[in-house]
Amino acid sequence: MVRRTQQHRKHAALKLGGVGVLAVVLLGGGLTLASADDAAAAPQTANCPTVRDKLSNVPAAARAGVEQELANLDKQIADANARLAQQAANPQGGPNFVQNAILGPLASKRTAALDRIGIAINRVGGQRPDLAAFATCGLNAPGVPSAVNGNAGNGNGNAGNAGNAGNAGNAGNAGNGNGNAGNGNGNGNAGNGNAGTGVAQRVSCPTVADRLPAVPAQAAAEVRRELANLDSQIADANARLAQQAANPQGGPNFVRNTIIGPLEDRRVAAINRIATAIGRVDGNRPAELVNLARPCSTK
Repeated sequence: MVRRTQQHRKHAALKLGGVGVLAVVLLGGGLTLASADDAAAAPQTANCPTVRDKLSNVPAAARAGVEQELANLDKQIADANARLAQQAANPQGGPNFVQNAILGPLASKRTAALDRIGIAINRVGGQRPDLAAFATCGLNAPGVPSAVNGNAGNGNGNAGNAGNAGNAGNAGNAGNGNGNAGNGNGNGNAGNGNAGTGVAQRVSCPTVADRLPAVPAQAAAEVRRELANLDSQIADANARLAQQAANPQGGPNFVRNTIIGPLEDRRVAAINRIATAIGRVDGNRPAELVNLARPCSTK
């Protein structure tokens, strides 16, 4: 009886040892997979044709409307890039999900914005441009910034990407925003030129992406989403400024009270989420980042 009990214990120990080895193997595999995921490249971004550089001789009376729609096009790209970042962090759907759920709707929205640009020009006697070919977008390779239209005054706004914070989202892009790692400090929001002289004012806010500390890989996707949100907020404000230029309303404090102030409040929330995402991983929450939420101004 004692001998049987000893054999039973030995057999149980072997089983437990085997389970332990298997657990170690699985755990090791899991850690390897996690490390591979953490080291993954930045998400893809929308590859859309620029539009500003395709326009010429925009009548002065149409410029505000055109600027508003160019800002809308950039916002649409920022929104699509935010969704692509979410998809990279949490894949869903089948092989056609990105095309059907992100790029297809983006093309439809771009078609509408491009039509409004043509209508704005034609309404004041200009020749309506054929912009339909510029509605369809593809995908950039991971980490490659989207070309946007907001780099007013330089003809093409071809540097900058709202929402693609490659390399764990700790640099900037072209202009005055937060999107693309390693290319400056902006999101195509710089300047207020158009197809002639400036009409609508543009928002100028402190950049965030180039002021970030080292972003842990586990927090990179969330940081990218919030950088995209910051750029989208600026695009929204620029669209409202274009509307204000086309149809002025309110008193001398209207822009500050209804556009700039609310923008700064939204920036506080987004930047706090960035700091929380970083602190959640390494315990070192960069609380000072919130100082970059303001001041925003117009130029």
